[in-house]
Amino acid sequence: MSAPEYRTALGASTPETITLLGSDLARDVMGSVGFGELAFWLAAQRRPTPGETRVFEAVLAALADHGFTPTAIVTRLTYLSAPDSVQGALAAGLLGGGSRFLGVTEDCGRFLHDVLAAADGLPTDDAGWDALALETVTARRAAGRFVPGLGHHVHKDGDPRTPRLFAIAAEEGVAGPHLALFAAIGRVHPQVLGRTLPLNGAGVCGAALADLGLPLELLRGFALLARTAGLIGQLAEELRHPVANDVFLSVDRNNRSVAPDPYVPDPLGG
Repeated sequence: MSAPEYRTALGASTPETITLLGSDLARDVMGSVGFGELAFWLAAQRRPTPGETRVFEAVLAALADHGFTPTAIVTRLTYLSAPDSVQGALAAGLLGGGSRFLGVTEDCGRFLHDVLAAADGLPTDDAGWDALALETVTARRAAGRFVPGLGHHVHKDGDPRTPRLFAIAAEEGVAGPHLALFAAIGRVHPQVLGRTLPLNGAGVCGAALADLGLPLELLRGFALLARTAGLIGQLAEELRHPVANDVFLSVDRNNRSVAPDPYVPDPLGG
């Protein structure tokens, strides 16, 4: 009976060599390929162009850290509770990457892709993109649903990451239909919503990653890859200038006992 075969184009080893993506790891990758380029290469199994690498690494920089977000706070608090488990602290922060923080990158990329896939041909000018965007935002409003990537809890008047990533993608010639649709949403949504909201950094990152042709199912993974570096930075700062214990004591010393508030389920049958 023949032995099973497990095929992979990623890492493989013999007693003498290690190959990665068809290249000799020690000779051809180490010291020659940057980590951002390698991360792209691993996911797409094709080596990115220099322009694609620049945009991809700009996305990683944009998502690495955004201050005392819940992901950063829980990482610091977990480290306070279990300083012997750096991996636990990092995992705690990464597990908080969801629909409100970090997950918007994937949500926006998928949303834009779905709109483009359903369109009867892609627009060829700004007027066409604006018409598609207006139809899209109007439909989301009618359905009572938010537009992913629209709005930010801090940057009310504009997320500084957004125009910068648009500019980098344009400079490198990799701005595609996802970014075009996202930009059009930014232009037309006030006509539907009656107010102007910023296109947020997580959303533009999702649009840029989708234009790079990376798997939509992994867009949140790239956000988490970026945030891992940020969380390591949070832990490094916590070691030197700790704040987690102050956060814990602030809550612990200021909690107040109140009467129970029993849960009442919604009535059945109307």
